[in-house]
Amino acid sequence: MVRIDADARPTSDQVVRASDVGTTVIVLASVVAAAFQEQLNSAIVVVSVAFFAVGCVAFLWALLVAAERSRTDALGMGGVYLLLGTAPRSIQVRLLGALGVQIAVTVATAAARPFTNQAFAVLAPMFGLGVTGLWGARFGRFGPRAAPDDDD
Repeated sequence: MVRIDADARPTSDQVVRASDVGTTVIVLASVVAAAFQEQLNSAIVVVSVAFFAVGCVAFLWALLVAAERSRTDALGMGGVYLLLGTAPRSIQVRLLGALGVQIAVTVATAAARPFTNQAFAVLAPMFGLGVTGLWGARFGRFGPRAAPDDDD
C-alpha cells in the first residue's frame, strides 16, 4: 500500500524540474500533433486537458498556500503568480520563460491547424501558470504583514 505523507511538500528544485518536464512534454506534444494531425487528432486533446487539469490543481494549491502565508506575510498575486520581486532572477527567468514557451508554442501550433483539435493545445499553459504560482506561494520572499492600526 502506498502511503502519502501529509507533510510532504515539494522542494523548490522539484517544482522547477516539474516545470521543465511539463514544458518539454507540452512543446513536443503540440509540435508532433500539429505535424501529424491526422494520426494524432485526439492525442493533443488528452495531453492538453491533462496539463490543464494539473495546472488548475497547482493553481488552487498555490492559492491555498498563499492564503495560509498571508496571515504573517504581505503577499500579492503579482508576487505569487508572476514572481514579481519575490524570486531570484534565475528562478523567475526559468519559470516564466517556460510559461512563455508553452504559450508561444501552443498558440502557434493551434494557429497552424485552425478549426481542428489542435485548438485544445492552448489549454496546456495553465500548467505553467499553476506551477509558477505554486513556487511563488511556497518559496517566494515577501515582507511581513503590517500590523493593523488600532486608531479606529
